[in-house]
Amino acid sequence: MTLVLIVDDVPAMAEQYAYDLKRLRGYETLIAKSGRTALESLTRDSVDCVILDLEMPGMDGFEVLRSVEGLGLRMPIIVYTGTGDYDRCAQAIRLGAYSFIDKAEPMERVAQEVENAIERRRLTAEVTLLRHGFGLESPLVGTSPALAKLKEAIVRVAPVPSPVLVVGESGTGKELVARELHRLGPNPKGPFIALNSAALPHELVESELFGHERGAFTGANATRKGAFEAASGGTLFLDEIGDLPAAAQAKLLRVLEERKVTRLGGNKTIDVNTRVVAATHRDLEKEVAEGRFREDLFYRLNVHVLRVPPLRDRLSDVPALVEHLVAATCARFGMKTKTVASDAVEALMAYDWRRNNIRELRNVVERMLIATDGEELTRSAVPAEIRDGRGAVRRTAHGAQLTFEEQKQEAERQIIIQALERNEWHVTKTAKELGLSDHASLLKIMRRLGVQRDT
Repeated sequence: MTLVLIVDDVPAMAEQYAYDLKRLRGYETLIAKSGRTALESLTRDSVDCVILDLEMPGMDGFEVLRSVEGLGLRMPIIVYTGTGDYDRCAQAIRLGAYSFIDKAEPMERVAQEVENAIERRRLTAEVTLLRHGFGLESPLVGTSPALAKLKEAIVRVAPVPSPVLVVGESGTGKELVARELHRLGPNPKGPFIALNSAALPHELVESELFGHERGAFTGANATRKGAFEAASGGTLFLDEIGDLPAAAQAKLLRVLEERKVTRLGGNKTIDVNTRVVAATHRDLEKEVAEGRFREDLFYRLNVHVLRVPPLRDRLSDVPALVEHLVAATCARFGMKTKTVASDAVEALMAYDWRRNNIRELRNVVERMLIATDGEELTRSAVPAEIRDGRGAVRRTAHGAQLTFEEQKQEAERQIIIQALERNEWHVTKTAKELGLSDHASLLKIMRRLGVQRDT
């Protein structure tokens, strides 16, 4: 869904633009009747493009542009004017606007300008993915369709300062997603504080989150900052948010809305500028329905939802993950790095990983390294319960959350990668095994599927 925000204090003009953009390009639209309302929407919604009137009472278009720059938001903004004063439009460009149009221009031209702006943003996001976002610095390893979709969503959401909810099964890498949101966000040099709600004793949750004053409770011998204060200017990652006690949920909602905390035992409010990323493996909608999670907090958190795919939906990433985990584990143990035989990789790709996803794969790799004296991890080093097919992928259920086209592409990737592994990534031999006309045909398929050997 492409979302365009139209900012104009004349409702009839904004509604006409909204109608025509829907008619001509199928865009979804939001309308803001003032600069203040526009900023609220931009920090709350995933807006792809803004059409901004420069002449508005109160906060005009220039002030909106300055505020957007100050907030670190990066969506393209097209300004328009009905005065014909193009010097003002040029000033808007200097303040960060993408382009300008006249209110008298035909809607076909306006729609094309919006399409151009959105396409430029898409290309910029791709450059970010290649240059900054997911190169060697990123721990999100793999190029499968499911992971590529997640990476694109991270780049899209990272600049927006509002809360993000990361959902996914245990062991899928939800904290890694939170760290990427922080690294690609507006304040990457700010603090990143991680707190596991499920691991905290209920009586200490509020103290950990909001801090306490000296003497607030037995054992509070000194004033202590909470996680919100410690993370101010950066990101607070609240893992297993579904396990937060009811009292702490109420206070968390208040802090998210007011951006202020009050330490336990204190009466002074403290301003905080903390971006919250919450994560859970639970179905929070079900938790809300059963009265275990506040509905108002749920809707405050789920403005931006990132779904981390289970490993069984991205099995073609297993070879790259194994290579990465072997190198990292060998470095941690001070061992000489080992290679992985193709039959071992195929055995690992055939497994379900339903119990604990990448965390389970990491543990298996560690077991294999410890059990192997030689320089190569062979199929015999793969634990018996995986090697013998117990817990093998059930193909009929596999990929239930993916579209048919995504499942088809993932299956193709698995076939190509397994064949390349068997032939030690020799393209000509692999093409012959697969019955392709020549190596060029295989290279074309590999480019289409994003298959490449990690070096």
